[in-house]
Amino acid sequence: MQPDRAVLFDLDGTLVDTERENVESVVLAARRWQVELGADMRKFIVGHSWNEIHTRIQREYGLDVEMGVLIAAAVEEKRTLFAAHGYEALPGALALVRRLCGRVGLAIASGSSRVEVQETIAGIGLTECFQYLLGAEDYSRGKPHPEPYQTAMSLLGVAPRACIVIEDAEPGILSGKAAGAHVIAVRRANWMGYDQSAADVIVDTLEQIGDDLLEKLWRS
Repeated sequence: MQPDRAVLFDLDGTLVDTERENVESVVLAARRWQVELGADMRKFIVGHSWNEIHTRIQREYGLDVEMGVLIAAAVEEKRTLFAAHGYEALPGALALVRRLCGRVGLAIASGSSRVEVQETIAGIGLTECFQYLLGAEDYSRGKPHPEPYQTAMSLLGVAPRACIVIEDAEPGILSGKAAGAHVIAVRRANWMGYDQSAADVIVDTLEQIGDDLLEKLWRS
């Protein structure tokens, strides 16, 4: 049965504590071609899609490598980084997703690659809860463009105002708002200090997202 409501999640920094390793994996991958990413580029990686990350690295560092090749190198580095301790779900993530599972449409709209999304969600045991796991290859323009969340809405067949987006970074918050959804921002893993003021609601952790808050947004 097609859902009439949906919750659309960002992944890194929202459901899982992976932002630092994401940045480090791209830095290590670029070093394979003797490219050292600077502080501005490292900050840009957080909250942006591989599409925009790859384009900027090409433009600013002259790295003439296809996006898929760079992604594959970063995936290898990321697997090594997580080999020792695995993926860590952020507070309230598992309980929230499992509570919503089967009740509303659920999708991930991430700027990470498909394989990164799939491996991360499998790593925290939530694969069966999501109808769609979308990564950078699933849209031509990443956050803050609305395309990532518009794609998830279209696949689920749910109207924008019946969708709630849960995010941590400003690009994703702006993407969700531009797509016409209600947006909840989570402070817990916003270690980069992104401005979250464009969100409809800001919470400290996913533990604070109860059914009453979701219902209030859906009715607004």
